[in-house]
Amino acid sequence: MNNAFRRAVPHFSNKEFDGRQRVVIENVSPELDGGKYPAKAVENESLRVEADIFVDGADTIMAELCFRSLGVTEWHRSPMAPQGNDRWQGSCTVGLPGRYEYTVEAWVDHFQTWKKGLAKKIEAGQDVSLDLQIGALLLDDGAKRAGADDAAQLTLFALRLRSEERTDAIEAALDADLALLMARHPDKGYASVYDNVLGLTVEQKKAGCSAWYELFPRSWSSEPGKHGTFKDCRRQLPMIAGMGFDVLYLPPIHPIGYAKRKGKNNALVAAPGEPGSCWAIGNKDGGHKAVHPELGTLADFTAFVAEAEKHGISVALDIAFQCSPDHPYVQEHPKWFTWRPDGTVQFAENPPKRYEDILPINFESADWQNLWIELKSIFLFWIGKGVKIFRVDNPHTKAFPFWEWAIASIREEHPDTVFLAEAFTRPKLMARLAKVGYSQSYSYFTWRNTKEELQAYVTELTSAPLKHFMRANFWPNTPDILHEELQSGDRVKFIIRLVLASTLSSNYGMYGPAYELCEHLPVGEGKEEYLDSEKYEIKRWDLDRPGNIRAEITRINRIRKENVALQQNADITFVRIESAPGQANDQLMGYVKRSADGQNIILTVVNLDQSGMQAGWLRFPLELFGLSHQYTFTVEDLLSGNRYQWNGEWNYVEVNPWSMPAHIFRVTLA
Repeated sequence: MNNAFRRAVPHFSNKEFDGRQRVVIENVSPELDGGKYPAKAVENESLRVEADIFVDGADTIMAELCFRSLGVTEWHRSPMAPQGNDRWQGSCTVGLPGRYEYTVEAWVDHFQTWKKGLAKKIEAGQDVSLDLQIGALLLDDGAKRAGADDAAQLTLFALRLRSEERTDAIEAALDADLALLMARHPDKGYASVYDNVLGLTVEQKKAGCSAWYELFPRSWSSEPGKHGTFKDCRRQLPMIAGMGFDVLYLPPIHPIGYAKRKGKNNALVAAPGEPGSCWAIGNKDGGHKAVHPELGTLADFTAFVAEAEKHGISVALDIAFQCSPDHPYVQEHPKWFTWRPDGTVQFAENPPKRYEDILPINFESADWQNLWIELKSIFLFWIGKGVKIFRVDNPHTKAFPFWEWAIASIREEHPDTVFLAEAFTRPKLMARLAKVGYSQSYSYFTWRNTKEELQAYVTELTSAPLKHFMRANFWPNTPDILHEELQSGDRVKFIIRLVLASTLSSNYGMYGPAYELCEHLPVGEGKEEYLDSEKYEIKRWDLDRPGNIRAEITRINRIRKENVALQQNADITFVRIESAPGQANDQLMGYVKRSADGQNIILTVVNLDQSGMQAGWLRFPLELFGLSHQYTFTVEDLLSGNRYQWNGEWNYVEVNPWSMPAHIFRVTLA
């Protein structure tokens, strides 16, 4: 080939450029930043890929989605189908957690092009003698590409096309079996392959669907005034599993520093005996690879993790890369911290707040390589103790290149590891953390309260490009956040936010006892922090206190587990609800979720007004299911057990917040 026409092409085909490769492939989705970052999927789910695919002229083209495990030579292939306007779509089922790659291949199908032209000429009554001879030559070429049995059949078909018996020749040319034979042996001599081979990270199921419960182990002693242990927490596992949670998240379990220890309600000076904040990590007993002695031993923790797994619960551990002034790292690796001109180490600040009990790590340290290795080893240490899920504290305040390296290298050995980013920060920072490897992300759900805000935010999260790499985990509260929506203490409002979090997102969580007991007192007016926060003291919870919502939590988690439509975020449609014709009801919010196979359909209707009855006419989108607007179908309220027959697209709904501020309908269309 003349060097003027030589160029590099993707390793997929190992071919040099050939100007006869006429098919154009572009705008592949998902593709993140030109293929720099992998898209995400969950084990055994379907990966859907789209692309613009076209060719000059009117030739028929075919396309395939090509998919394989990273490092494997052979591709698994599945056909892509045109969706209109030269947009094509294909899908494949991904396997176990790990790293995969995919691309798109397309080619001109000369046989199908010929067959369509032949059919038109026959319909027009034209002579097709020469066309049949051309078809026979195409079959001859197909036979050369086929195995012995198929080649023999193609040769027989070619003989029939060359027959002087015109009726039989035409019948053979249009035979469906012939089309299948030729489709099995396409001519890909001039096939085009997309410019990029794209990456895909497949994660374990709890990366895509999970219900998190957070508790502080030190508050669960059976004896008043005593520090709780891992053994105490083991006794709570049946209760937590019975409520339907499958991830139990523990704040840091490490030794807590003494220097500048915080007291009750974040007091700058701790009183004698106060435990301090568990995020002030490290003292003489150890750092990030040690457990607080009063919680028990490493063996106790490992036994706790194993016991939780028996109940279907994965223990998630908090990883907070910050240190108490007493942490061994401060003496052993002083270069990992920032030192001020007066010889003191820089503590964390967010003026006017001063976190003197916490030292941030300096990611611009000259010793950054050893720092990275050590921080990664913390994850590996706890993975060795049975932990596969990590909630990472403030990851947006640590270097993005570190996360990209650490998460990728950890997953090379442990592909089923899940990382949740606790980053209530700017949208682009949250997106970047998701791109570099985080499985799930805290979100702005806590601060999205009106119907307009919620619908706009969920639509953003479930639309491209975010839907391809960022999985939101909806939390109505955390130990740090008591939103003003909950500060009235209205039990109904807690149920409303519970329903929204658990049905809008397949991943959701709560700061446990505080939420189910409807704790609502802030530390001060205009503050979003709890009064007498468990972050700074040992609590004793009365789980059976009147007014708790444990029964509602249990019921909703059971509904989530029984309905796969609620276990995904790929398919959600908001519906219109009107108080009167043409007048939207801003207090009633409705949305439909359906499973990938379309068999499970859930319609959730929530009354956002905890103070009064709301009613209206709801338009169910029957057109999504190919049904007429007059279709009659059945809905069952999974919260109350009531069943209703609905007629047509518009139906009346009312929601009484004092009985239950929501309906979760299972829709039966058959």
